[in-house]
Amino acid sequence: MDSGEGILDIVCGAPNARAGIKVVLAKEGAVIPNGNFVIKKSKIRGVESNGMLCSGRELGLSEDHDGIMELPADAPIGKSFAKTMGYDDVLFDVAITPNRGDCLAIRGIARDLAAAKLGALKPLDIEKVEGSFASPITVTLKDKHCPMFVGRYIKNVKNGESPEWLKKRLASIGLRPISTLVDITNYFTVALGRPLHVFDADTLKGNLTVHPADGGETMLALNDKEYTAKAGMTLISDSAGVQSLGGIMGGKLTGCTEATKNVFLEVAYFDPGQIARTGRELAIDSDARHRFERGVDPAFLEDGAELATKMILDLCGGEASKLTIAGAPVAHSPTITFDLKRIATLGGVDVPHERAMEILHLLGFAATTDGAHLKVRVPSWRREMEGQADLVEEIIRIHGYDHIPATPLPRPKGLATKLLTPAQRRTANVRRLLADKGMAELCTWAFCSSDKAKLFGGGSEELTLANPISSDLDAMRPSILPHLIDALAKNAARGAGDLSFFEVGAAYENTSPEGQRWVATGLRGGNASAKGPHQDARAWDAFDAKADALDVLALAGLPAEKVQISQGGASWYHPGRSGTISLGGKIILGWFGEIHPAIAKAFDVKQPMAAFEVFLDRIPEAKAKATKTRPPLVVSDFQAVTRDFAFIVDENVAAADIVKAVKAAEKTLLESVDIFDAYSGPGMEPGKKSLALTVTLRAADRTLTETEIEAAAGRIVTEVGKATGASLRGGISVKAA
Repeated sequence: MDSGEGILDIVCGAPNARAGIKVVLAKEGAVIPNGNFVIKKSKIRGVESNGMLCSGRELGLSEDHDGIMELPADAPIGKSFAKTMGYDDVLFDVAITPNRGDCLAIRGIARDLAAAKLGALKPLDIEKVEGSFASPITVTLKDKHCPMFVGRYIKNVKNGESPEWLKKRLASIGLRPISTLVDITNYFTVALGRPLHVFDADTLKGNLTVHPADGGETMLALNDKEYTAKAGMTLISDSAGVQSLGGIMGGKLTGCTEATKNVFLEVAYFDPGQIARTGRELAIDSDARHRFERGVDPAFLEDGAELATKMILDLCGGEASKLTIAGAPVAHSPTITFDLKRIATLGGVDVPHERAMEILHLLGFAATTDGAHLKVRVPSWRREMEGQADLVEEIIRIHGYDHIPATPLPRPKGLATKLLTPAQRRTANVRRLLADKGMAELCTWAFCSSDKAKLFGGGSEELTLANPISSDLDAMRPSILPHLIDALAKNAARGAGDLSFFEVGAAYENTSPEGQRWVATGLRGGNASAKGPHQDARAWDAFDAKADALDVLALAGLPAEKVQISQGGASWYHPGRSGTISLGGKIILGWFGEIHPAIAKAFDVKQPMAAFEVFLDRIPEAKAKATKTRPPLVVSDFQAVTRDFAFIVDENVAAADIVKAVKAAEKTLLESVDIFDAYSGPGMEPGKKSLALTVTLRAADRTLTETEIEAAAGRIVTEVGKATGASLRGGISVKAA
């Protein structure tokens, strides 16, 4: 076929496919609206097809799927279908608050835009239809929730396919065109906010009665579902039974079809509260219910009936009866006494009085003055307006919120300047620290599955939920790690395993207040550095997790030299590659290390993982100190000297203990101490290991002499020996820094 850009082979089995017709072509890469699938090249019956010829249903424009859509003979080849056929209008998706039922109509939105000087609101051209006969169907009102009903009988109509302009407008907002009569009711609902209903008059048995349900009445609705009414619901019935749920949905047995010849038009008003209750109890969410329960214009019944009649006659033909009216309009035009000075005192901005009056007029309010004040009559479609504050809001809203000057609120006397508690500030600072260290913050459920909870020391009956929101969230989490590992596993399954996550939140040991812990938890998975020409890839390990945990503690006021680190962590960490951080050996501040292989297997994670958990609520609050000026930075101009020491110690001696002993031995000249080697194996006694470290010495006011260096080295060897039982291995090497 000719695509306008060349000849394409298209395989099509539609019954109306023939030479010479113009159709809609979806080429390779196009997305079909109905089904949201992408067109790809494919072989059909051994022939390569380079696209698809579309039906109306595939384009979401109709239910026609009997064949491909045929276009007019003068349709240009190779041009955009949407642009050529007028489907390229710009659509605006507007969120309407529940109090603005008037803006559930396009006319209501247009009225607001006109008040803001974005166009002009066209007046409705209401042409009364002089009926030529009395309606053979009348209406009786027996329910206070329907105070007024306007009806009209129209005979000899022709109900077929709607004109193109009407179908396009409905399709553009997601409404499927059905037939002219039904499309007209949908058009009035959306365009004017006036829900309508048309009965097939030939299927009605006698006159209509609007009445409260006794309870137990049933009706097959237009959505092909049967509903049973509860006592008090508003029903519309004929002599044969219920034919409509008033204001919500009509019945299928009296609905219009292509065979409909005579119709009865319903234009009624229903109480919003009654509609809302009925809709909730029957679980029906229709366009009519959505508008009635938010409030439609109670004065727009007779005019609405005239406009609807005119459109039915124009599009379907026929002959109309006189209107049949039951009940009376609901009075809703309250008058509000309004002082224009309240615009500034309530709204915070001066709006010229002339502009304020213009805004009210364009919004449909009628205002008269008695000298000092305005008497503002509220239009019938604005049922939410009650007082001066509402009028001020309307004026400010249209005038523009951006015109309100930013004014800082004065601080009330007695209000503390610091609103965050120390714990809250600590949490915020920890989050910022971990994000700065390249970790992505997660916010996960406080629940997890019982199976995963048991892997992390939880899963007890007292922490199992009686009514979980999901079967895999049935227990309070004993640790944040299960969720972080889950997130890592999901990313790894998609090829992104080298990631780092953290979360600061609650974990639960038991149901007591003390059993809820506030924990900063981090997890690093995969490689810390990629493989390169000069290095192998390096995986995250226990030392990385230790550094993260110590950074968190240091931020909270506990530097590394104030805490104790012992080997081995919780059971979900690798027993030989983990540690416990404590204060005084009694208060456990956290754990760090590599995740236990059994845990990794349970979560189906194959890359290495290192994690830490710091219990923020166990960190003592820092004592209040007098504010001191930071001392000036002192930088020595004299040369530093480094010395390397190799100590032989028992295997269970921690490197941190040796570092601590070095710092205790030399407090005046010591500048830094770093571990650079650890060895155990051939050449070492069983149960022993070698730890090598570099010590940097420097004086602030002089170059160190050999005597001073030797004395410092001797003090270091002696103190390390006393503290850890270490002996010096292979002497001491000295070099200038």
